[in-house]
Amino acid sequence: MQPRPLSLLAALLIVPTSLLAALAGPLHAETVGSVTGLPIPRYVTLRADEVNVRTGPGVRYPVDWVFVRENLPVEIVSEFENWRKIRDFEGTEGWVHQSMLSGRRSVLVIGRNRTLRREATDSAPAVAHMEPGVVAWLDSCVREWCEIEVSGLSGWVHRSAIWGVRVDESLR
Repeated sequence: MQPRPLSLLAALLIVPTSLLAALAGPLHAETVGSVTGLPIPRYVTLRADEVNVRTGPGVRYPVDWVFVRENLPVEIVSEFENWRKIRDFEGTEGWVHQSMLSGRRSVLVIGRNRTLRREATDSAPAVAHMEPGVVAWLDSCVREWCEIEVSGLSGWVHRSAIWGVRVDESLR
Protein backbone atom coordinates (compact mmCIF):
# COMPACT_ATOMS: atom_id res chain seq x y z
CA MET A 1 0.00 0.00 0.00
CA GLN A 2 1.32 3.39 -1.02
CA PRO A 3 1.35 6.22 1.58
CA ARG A 4 -1.47 8.66 1.15
CA PRO A 5 -0.49 12.30 0.67
CA LEU A 6 -1.27 14.51 3.63
CA SER A 7 -3.80 17.22 3.22
CA LEU A 8 -2.70 20.80 3.91
CA LEU A 9 -4.69 20.79 7.15
CA ALA A 10 -3.05 17.56 8.33
CA ALA A 11 0.40 18.94 7.44
CA LEU A 12 -0.29 22.04 9.54
CA LEU A 13 -1.26 19.89 12.51
CA ILE A 14 2.20 18.30 12.68
CA VAL A 15 4.20 21.56 12.61
CA PRO A 16 6.53 21.66 15.64
CA THR A 17 5.23 23.85 18.46
CA SER A 18 8.52 25.78 18.55
CA LEU A 19 7.92 26.86 14.96
CA LEU A 20 4.35 27.85 15.77
CA ALA A 21 5.56 29.94 18.71
CA ALA A 22 8.11 31.67 16.50
CA LEU A 23 5.49 32.36 13.86
CA ALA A 24 3.09 33.75 16.46
CA GLY A 25 5.71 36.32 17.53
CA PRO A 26 4.34 39.15 19.63
CA LEU A 27 0.82 37.75 19.47
CA HIS A 28 1.96 34.84 21.64
CA ALA A 29 2.11 36.16 25.22
CA GLU A 30 4.63 34.40 27.44
CA THR A 31 3.14 33.49 30.81
CA VAL A 32 6.18 32.13 32.68
CA GLY A 33 9.87 32.90 32.49
CA SER A 34 12.00 30.39 30.61
CA VAL A 35 14.70 30.61 33.31
CA THR A 36 12.86 31.05 36.62
CA GLY A 37 9.41 29.65 35.84
CA LEU A 38 7.97 32.77 37.50
CA PRO A 39 5.18 34.80 35.87
CA ILE A 40 6.05 37.12 32.98
CA PRO A 41 5.40 39.99 33.23
CA ARG A 42 6.00 40.54 36.95
CA TYR A 43 7.08 43.45 39.12
CA VAL A 44 10.31 43.61 41.10
CA THR A 45 12.41 46.34 42.68
CA LEU A 46 15.84 47.77 41.88
CA ARG A 47 18.29 46.55 44.53
CA ALA A 48 20.87 49.35 44.22
CA ASP A 49 21.01 53.09 43.74
CA GLU A 50 23.01 52.61 40.54
CA VAL A 51 21.82 49.99 38.03
CA ASN A 52 23.21 49.74 34.50
CA VAL A 53 20.59 49.08 31.84
CA ARG A 54 22.05 47.48 28.72
CA THR A 55 20.86 47.15 25.15
CA GLY A 56 21.12 43.35 25.34
CA PRO A 57 21.48 40.49 27.83
CA GLY A 58 25.21 40.52 28.63
CA VAL A 59 28.18 42.67 29.56
CA ARG A 60 29.27 42.83 25.92
CA TYR A 61 26.21 44.99 25.20
CA PRO A 62 26.61 48.72 25.82
CA VAL A 63 25.03 50.48 28.78
CA ASP A 64 22.07 52.40 27.40
CA TRP A 65 21.32 54.32 30.61
CA VAL A 66 21.72 54.05 34.39
CA PHE A 67 18.97 53.99 37.00
CA VAL A 68 20.04 56.05 40.01
CA ARG A 69 17.21 55.27 42.41
CA GLU A 70 17.22 52.30 44.74
CA ASN A 71 13.90 50.51 45.42
CA LEU A 72 12.27 51.78 42.22
CA PRO A 73 9.68 49.31 40.89
CA VAL A 74 10.28 47.82 37.43
CA GLU A 75 8.49 45.17 35.41
CA ILE A 76 10.29 42.05 34.15
CA VAL A 77 9.11 41.35 30.60
CA SER A 78 11.64 38.69 29.53
CA GLU A 79 14.42 36.44 30.82
CA PHE A 80 17.68 35.18 29.33
CA GLU A 81 20.11 33.26 31.55
CA ASN A 82 21.05 35.66 34.41
CA TRP A 83 19.63 38.69 32.62
CA ARG A 84 16.18 40.23 32.88
CA LYS A 85 14.60 42.58 30.38
CA ILE A 86 12.81 45.24 32.38
CA ARG A 87 10.36 48.05 31.68
CA ASP A 88 10.07 51.19 33.79
CA PHE A 89 6.94 53.24 34.50
CA GLU A 90 7.52 55.30 31.34
CA GLY A 91 7.69 52.18 29.13
CA THR A 92 11.45 52.27 28.53
CA GLU A 93 13.00 48.79 28.26
CA GLY A 94 16.48 47.35 28.70
CA TRP A 95 18.45 44.48 30.20
CA VAL A 96 19.83 44.25 33.75
CA HIS A 97 21.65 41.49 35.62
CA GLN A 98 19.31 39.59 37.93
CA SER A 99 21.54 40.37 40.94
CA MET A 100 20.44 44.03 40.63
CA LEU A 101 16.78 43.10 41.28
CA SER A 102 14.88 42.27 44.45
CA GLY A 103 11.61 40.40 44.84
CA ARG A 104 10.45 42.82 47.55
CA ARG A 105 7.66 44.90 46.04
CA SER A 106 7.53 48.65 45.82
CA VAL A 107 5.22 51.00 43.95
CA LEU A 108 5.55 54.46 42.46
CA VAL A 109 2.97 57.21 43.01
CA ILE A 110 1.86 58.46 39.57
CA GLY A 111 -0.22 61.22 38.05
CA ARG A 112 -0.90 63.90 40.64
CA ASN A 113 -0.80 64.32 44.42
CA ARG A 114 -2.46 61.33 46.11
CA THR A 115 -3.95 60.76 49.55
CA LEU A 116 -2.82 57.90 51.76
CA ARG A 117 -5.87 56.86 53.83
CA ARG A 118 -6.21 55.04 57.15
CA GLU A 119 -8.67 52.52 55.63
CA ALA A 120 -9.55 51.32 52.12
CA THR A 121 -12.32 53.86 51.54
CA ASP A 122 -12.50 57.37 50.10
CA SER A 123 -14.12 58.66 53.30
CA ALA A 124 -11.34 57.39 55.61
CA PRO A 125 -9.13 60.00 57.31
CA ALA A 126 -5.97 61.00 55.49
CA VAL A 127 -2.67 59.68 56.84
CA ALA A 128 -0.51 61.65 54.39
CA HIS A 129 -0.46 63.34 51.01
CA MET A 130 2.01 61.98 48.47
CA GLU A 131 3.51 63.66 45.43
CA PRO A 132 4.08 61.91 42.10
CA GLY A 133 7.39 60.05 42.14
CA VAL A 134 7.17 58.90 45.75
CA VAL A 135 8.30 55.27 46.15
CA ALA A 136 6.46 53.16 48.75
CA TRP A 137 6.61 49.54 49.89
CA LEU A 138 3.65 47.42 48.78
CA ASP A 139 1.99 45.38 51.53
CA SER A 140 -1.28 44.12 50.01
CA CYS A 141 -4.03 44.88 47.50
CA VAL A 142 -7.75 44.21 47.75
CA ARG A 143 -9.94 45.15 44.80
CA GLU A 144 -9.18 48.77 43.85
CA TRP A 145 -7.15 49.56 47.00
CA CYS A 146 -3.55 48.81 47.95
CA GLU A 147 -1.95 49.04 51.37
CA ILE A 148 1.47 50.68 51.26
CA GLU A 149 4.13 51.94 53.62
CA VAL A 150 6.06 55.13 52.99
CA SER A 151 8.41 56.97 55.35
CA GLY A 152 7.19 54.92 58.32
CA LEU A 153 3.50 55.60 57.59
CA SER A 154 1.08 52.87 56.51
CA GLY A 155 -2.21 53.34 54.75
CA TRP A 156 -4.35 52.67 51.71
CA VAL A 157 -4.26 54.25 48.26
CA HIS A 158 -6.25 53.67 45.07
CA ARG A 159 -4.57 51.11 42.84
CA SER A 160 -4.93 53.54 39.91
CA ALA A 161 -2.73 56.05 41.79
CA ILE A 162 0.34 53.79 41.78
CA TRP A 163 2.52 51.94 39.28
CA GLY A 164 4.04 48.57 40.13
CA VAL A 165 1.03 46.32 40.62
CA ARG A 166 -1.19 44.68 37.99
CA VAL A 167 -4.86 45.59 37.73
CA ASP A 168 -5.90 41.96 38.31
CA GLU A 169 -3.34 41.19 41.03
CA SER A 170 -4.57 40.29 44.50
CA LEU A 171 -1.97 40.46 47.27
CA ARG A 172 -2.53 39.65 50.95
